[in-house]
Amino acid sequence: MDIQQGNGNCCGKLYLVGTPIGNLNDITLRALEVLRCVDLIAAEDTRHTRQLLAHFDIHTRLMSFHAFNEHRKAEGLIQEILGGLSVAAVSDAGTPSLADPGFFLMREAVRAGIEPEVIPGVSALTFAVTASALPVDKFTFLAFPPVKSGRRRKFFESIRGEGKTVFFFESPHRIARTLPELAEAVGPEAQVAVIREATKLHEEVLRGSAAELAALAGKREWRGEFVIGVHPEQSVEPADEEEEFS
Repeated sequence: MDIQQGNGNCCGKLYLVGTPIGNLNDITLRALEVLRCVDLIAAEDTRHTRQLLAHFDIHTRLMSFHAFNEHRKAEGLIQEILGGLSVAAVSDAGTPSLADPGFFLMREAVRAGIEPEVIPGVSALTFAVTASALPVDKFTFLAFPPVKSGRRRKFFESIRGEGKTVFFFESPHRIARTLPELAEAVGPEAQVAVIREATKLHEEVLRGSAAELAALAGKREWRGEFVIGVHPEQSVEPADEEEEFS
């Protein structure tokens, strides 16, 4: 029997656990059960995760496991799991591996014969897919744009040729630069949605043409975490498809 069958036994297993991206009440009952019963939580930022655990009166042992130490610590964790330890890996917010630590540990666990269990939860990406009001019958996710100017230009220019909605993350330090760059690369009439601080107190969604949002770039102070959706074509209406009935 395993935890899905309700006995709380997490022995010798790796869990990748989705956690809230803002509102703590978005955590799932299944995630709480796992975080309570595992032997160890490998957290991107133990200070951040400790606040989450305290909110739900969870006292599981924590260790740091982030982008700068995951290669060094993954092997030891895998050996511990093979020896019977139960481990939950969490990022600061959202789903591990999605522009966050998790992929390397997952890959190495699978190579070692461990079948990780994914505990789904909220994601800034899936939130933005819904909140953008852009066509999402198909879309592309590109994580964060490069920092260096030449690579950034190519990044934004690639969106124009996608022919479908593209989502990417951006930091508050670069958003004012990003919106004009995006308008120049994809064209002023491309439809854009800027999703800020999803599920948090100051949640905000800005929608309009690339030119309209670029015009806002220097007129406000940008704070928080951002997901940007771009539909590179002027029309945002998905094509009608006829269903055939036999």
